Amino acid sequence: MQALETLMYQLAQLFLAPVLLIILALFLFAFFSLGSFAMEAWQRRRGQASPLYRHWQRAGGGAEDLELWILRRLEVLRLATRTGPMLGLVATMIPMGPALMSLTAGDAAGVSEHLVIAFAAVIVALIAASISFWVLTVRRRWLLGDLRAMEEQGHV
Repeated sequence: MQALETLMYQLAQLFLAPVLLIILALFLFAFFSLGSFAMEAWQRRRGQASPLYRHWQRAGGGAEDLELWILRRLEVLRLATRTGPMLGLVATMIPMGPALMSLTAGDAAGVSEHLVIAFAAVIVALIAASISFWVLTVRRRWLLGDLRAMEEQGHV
């Protein structure tokens, strides 16, 4: 049984670096999305055509095609909002094992080192997920409102 426990511990440790890199990528993506969201808000305020209308002008299609385009456009944001907190939890739990081992060895510096990683990872992941969720929610409302307006005007 000890070999299985050691294998599980080592396997979990292998995932820490990739999970931290994915959380960093989600964080950067969230701020990129926030910037593009701000740009779209500015364009909407100036009265420019919505991205949905511009897509319809290029590709045409009916309401179902436009709904599918909306889903595709929002898919990455939706995934970021759902995977961010899960990865934050994973990145919190992985360093807890070494932190507990440091605690039993009386190594306070080791405990704090691992806890800093754990809490920083979950904070960054939750910030990324929160920003992504906010952008997703408002952008979905905008796009569905645009689709409804296009339907009322008889475009689709």
